[in-house]
Amino acid sequence: MDNHVTSGRRSFRPTKRRLIQLYSALLHNAHLRGFISGEIYQGKAKYACAPGLNCYSCPGAAGACPLGALQNALASSGHRAGWYVMGILLLFGITFGRTVCGWLCPFGLIQELMYRIPTCKLRKSRVTRALSRLKYVILAVFVVFIPLWYGLKHDIPVPGFCKYICPAGTFEGAGGLLSNPGNKGLFSLLGVLFTGKFIILVIIGLASIFCYRSFCRFLCPLGAIYGLFNRFCLVGVRVDETRCNGCGACVRSCGMDVRQAGDPECIHCAKCVDTCARKAISFKAGKVQLKGPEAALCGSGQTRDRKNRWIARGLALAVLCFALVWFNVLDPSVRNMQARPAAEAAVFESSAPVGNDVGMQLEDFRVTCLDGSEFRLADCRGKVTIINLWATYCAPCVQELPYFSRLYKEHEGDLAVLAVHSGVVTDDPAEYAADKDWAMPVAVDTDGRIFQIVGAGAALPQTIVLNRRGEVVYNEAGSVTEEMLTALCERASRES
Repeated sequence: MDNHVTSGRRSFRPTKRRLIQLYSALLHNAHLRGFISGEIYQGKAKYACAPGLNCYSCPGAAGACPLGALQNALASSGHRAGWYVMGILLLFGITFGRTVCGWLCPFGLIQELMYRIPTCKLRKSRVTRALSRLKYVILAVFVVFIPLWYGLKHDIPVPGFCKYICPAGTFEGAGGLLSNPGNKGLFSLLGVLFTGKFIILVIIGLASIFCYRSFCRFLCPLGAIYGLFNRFCLVGVRVDETRCNGCGACVRSCGMDVRQAGDPECIHCAKCVDTCARKAISFKAGKVQLKGPEAALCGSGQTRDRKNRWIARGLALAVLCFALVWFNVLDPSVRNMQARPAAEAAVFESSAPVGNDVGMQLEDFRVTCLDGSEFRLADCRGKVTIINLWATYCAPCVQELPYFSRLYKEHEGDLAVLAVHSGVVTDDPAEYAADKDWAMPVAVDTDGRIFQIVGAGAALPQTIVLNRRGEVVYNEAGSVTEEMLTALCERASRES
């Protein structure tokens, strides 16, 4: 009886791989305060790519998604080469291959947890193996072709996979933001595109209950990229051909559509190590064996091995603690989000309270523009002022910027316009804007202060229109038309 209870408890105890998956998911989303505030982290760490599929728009995301960064790099290939993104994917691929999928990807963890729901399960077959090739088609069409086509042909950044398919973006990004009561205004921006992506998410979610890691197996282009490196990646399963008799036990026990351990469909989860009766499979990092048939250690060998494990655990815990403290307390961009700086000593000819809602006067700020000039909001008193929040990776933003430029040219003496790029930078805004015929000044909100002052939401673009007293007449996220801008300027002028 006691042995039965003990074994039952062990079956519910998380494995080492599960603990590492949870640890990785927490590191990927170390900005925990974002889930409370409903705001996206915009610090400098967002310039770096995390290894797994984790949407950069997730409120907790501390880094960028490599798949999204790759699409933006391809879309801007007419302006610059995406060497950083190519290099980081090459580094992750050579080092880990699809070990990222099996051990480090947050969305992979979500699928595995859903698969644990007790139901009838779909077994792998020739059909599932054929479907596993679909992810390479998605990689070619949505990740490579669509961004390149729109970028080179129309000079518009369109991340095809993120825009039309990505369930991680819908679940982590949109779901994480919309679940916060402070972002209830975002519901008005949802349309047919979001509905389609939500349906895709529901289908993938249901499929994950009945079919092991259905998205990873059939649709994930990031897994397709990493799979290309599986044969020679540094960390992964290795088969000792001298011991292997080709019985196929490893293939039969694997949930993925592998034909042999370590092929492009293998996520290096290392479950096959325990399955192999001939002890022919091991999980290694280079020449270091992490799991597999080991010679018995005795005496000082056991002590040294135990000591190394405790050192590794201590370092991992220290890294996690530092990440949580940095991304939630110490990072300068987070401190700017915690408390808005006091307004500069500037006198507006308005009795309205300072704020970013309609009828309130916007807090003063100053910023150095890309052309070296300085823009100060207080100096715009007496003019209708428009502030546009945009980013190079936002297709609607890029499409509407010429409207602001033309309006500024027509009313330059009576109108002030500032285009403010998000602090999340995937392309160099200065290089991107250099060959554009934009008349208005352009700045980058590196510390997030301007976005904080105007009450920026999670969605771009966002337009703020002020009357001549610096009072907010319009402050909404979403695209605007040229006619709409003209009407807003006339309204702001009348209300001054």
